[in-house]
Amino acid sequence: MKSWSGRRRGATKLFSSALISLSMMTSGAFAVGATNSASFMPIGSVTSVPFGWADFCRRYQGVCDGGAIEPLDVVAAPKTMREIERVNKWVNAHIVAITDKEHWGVLDQWDYPADGKGDCEDFALLKRKILIEEGFPRQALLMTVVKDQSNEGHAVLTIKTSNGDFVLDNLAPDVKSWSRTPYRFVKRQSQADQNVWVQIGDPTAEPDYVSR
Repeated sequence: MKSWSGRRRGATKLFSSALISLSMMTSGAFAVGATNSASFMPIGSVTSVPFGWADFCRRYQGVCDGGAIEPLDVVAAPKTMREIERVNKWVNAHIVAITDKEHWGVLDQWDYPADGKGDCEDFALLKRKILIEEGFPRQALLMTVVKDQSNEGHAVLTIKTSNGDFVLDNLAPDVKSWSRTPYRFVKRQSQADQNVWVQIGDPTAEPDYVSR
């Protein structure tokens, strides 16, 4: 297994490569789904923090520091939505999907896909990192836990915009309104504090882990 310092170096190289590649792609390369059908997730009370996020923060303390901040949405201008779509497609095309069991020998480990491999939450973490480095507000980029059509745990990245909540998913090529996905949404990060998680909709049994 690659050492921690080696993984950090690998992650840095991956981010640099991603930003260079994305800067060379034309903004008009991807179509964006209609935003007028978007809606906002019904947010409930504070809930438990996923073990994977807590463990990720133990290893990447600088990423998780900062405490509470003012919530902020992304203004859903066409150019902005094209950039979000572009990042989603780039990461989906450049990261090889692999389960945590195959990758790390454990059921669930959240990490950056520094070696070019990862599962659902690793795709989402990389998309979040790239968009933050491009200037998108952290408060609008929310790690989210869902249950798929087989009732298995899955993770996506939610972007909260002025036109509604959109989902970046490693299993789908297009950025969609959360209401147009096949998932049962369980919980996500709070906009005000990334280390606080909130329920989405009616309470439901949480998956033991996420891995798609």
